[in-house]
Amino acid sequence: MASTNKYQCICFTVLFILGASASQVNSRSLQDASIAEKHKQWMARYGRVYKDPEEEGQRLKIFKDNVEYIESSNKAATKPYKLGVNQFADLTNEEFKLRNTYKSHRFSTASSSFKYENVTDVPSSLDWRTKGAVTPIKDQGQCGCCWAFSAVASVEGIAEITTGTLISLSEQELVDCDSTSGEDQGCNGGLMDSAFQFIIQNQGLTTEANYPYQGTQGTCNQNAAANSAATITGYEDVPANSESSLLNAVANQPVSMAIDGGIPTFSSIQAVFLQENVAPNLTMVLQLLVMEPQMTGPSIG
Repeated sequence: MASTNKYQCICFTVLFILGASASQVNSRSLQDASIAEKHKQWMARYGRVYKDPEEEGQRLKIFKDNVEYIESSNKAATKPYKLGVNQFADLTNEEFKLRNTYKSHRFSTASSSFKYENVTDVPSSLDWRTKGAVTPIKDQGQCGCCWAFSAVASVEGIAEITTGTLISLSEQELVDCDSTSGEDQGCNGGLMDSAFQFIIQNQGLTTEANYPYQGTQGTCNQNAAANSAATITGYEDVPANSESSLLNAVANQPVSMAIDGGIPTFSSIQAVFLQENVAPNLTMVLQLLVMEPQMTGPSIG
């Protein structure tokens, strides 16, 4: 009798384990089905089409990994930003970095003139968007020309501050025509400094309406580029490793900046005041437009 009970116990244990395993399989299946449906909805929303079922399966796995990363990150209440599923959700981190290409270069630490060195009257907060110095959001698409968008936005901002008129300028002109320095290579990356040099030498940029953005690199349209709408006479690098200098600069105009876009966080940013430490591997370019008093330094806007 004891022996029978023993085997019954073993049998029940095995059934319990099998039942638990089946439950876990069912749960995973439901989760996978849910992710697959989310991926289909995401594809429809962003117009994503794959060449064959094999690629779709690969992208689904990447999408699943990214969604899990986003959900895990958002559960951490201490983080000062939220992530969300956006148009980059089926890209690996390496792919995301490749499409946001900034050609890193070593910044000089030698002392040089800095226009805002002696600025003392810095506001507690400032947003250049509310002051009319920033055009509506632009999307570079799959072209790795963040350097051009950042340079153009800085020129748009200083032109508005100087003249009182905000003009949307042409990133495509830089992508197609700025090749004289050898540093700027259209959709394959570039430098803001080289873009500024091109703008000075070319005596300005034309409007976005006159030379619209295509998202690919083409042949320079000399006729369109000859019709300049705004220009600059010079530019300066903000002194390296100086938050106070950066604060003084952005208090007076929008500033081009490069950051390390290699951490997975950046591909899924939804709402941010980013404070994570990043390495000096500058791969992504954006505009510094906002200062907030609760931050230790200027925040990303």
